[in-house]
Amino acid sequence: MIHKLIFTVCFAFVLLSFGLTKGNHKRVDKEVKKFFSIEKYDLIAVEIDSKFTAELPSKFNDNNLFKIQANNSILGYAYIASAPSKTAEFDYLILFDNEWVILKSSVLIYREEYGGEIGSKRWLKQFDGKKSSDELIYGDNIIAISGATISVKSMTNAVNNVLKSIKILQRNKQL
Repeated sequence: MIHKLIFTVCFAFVLLSFGLTKGNHKRVDKEVKKFFSIEKYDLIAVEIDSKFTAELPSKFNDNNLFKIQANNSILGYAYIASAPSKTAEFDYLILFDNEWVILKSSVLIYREEYGGEIGSKRWLKQFDGKKSSDELIYGDNIIAISGATISVKSMTNAVNNVLKSIKILQRNKQL
C-alpha cells in the first residue's frame, strides 16, 4: 500500500516536472516509441538560458523541450506546445533529429468540433524534413484544408516559430 502511494506521488512529480499533462505524456510516449522503434528511453528536459527565451517566437521556458535518450545516445529531441484554434487550443509535438531537422509532427489533443483534419498524418507529413532555414507559407508550401483554415494557419505559424526559435538558439550556442 505505501509502495503504491510512493510510486503514484513519484509518477505525478515526474509528469509535473516535465510540464506534460497525463494525457499528453501518454501520447508523447506512444509517438516516441513508435517513431524510434524503442520501448525504453528517457526524456531529459533541455535547459535554455532565460536571457534568450524572451526574444524567441516560441515558448521554451515551460519544460517543453526534451532530449530523447536511449542506451546512452541521443536519438533526437521533442518539442511540445499548444497553439490556438478557433475557440480553444490544440497540443502538438514536433520530433527533431540531432541536427534539428523535423522528423515528425503530430497533433496530440485537438479540442474543437471542426478543423481536426490538421491531425491527419498525410497533412502533417509536409513538415517532415523542414529545418531552421526553411520558411513555411500557408497556401504556398503548406496546403490548405477546407474547414480547418484557422487551425492550418495556426499550426503553420507554430512550426515556423519553433524553427525560427531553433535558429536563434543555435546562433546563440544554446543548442
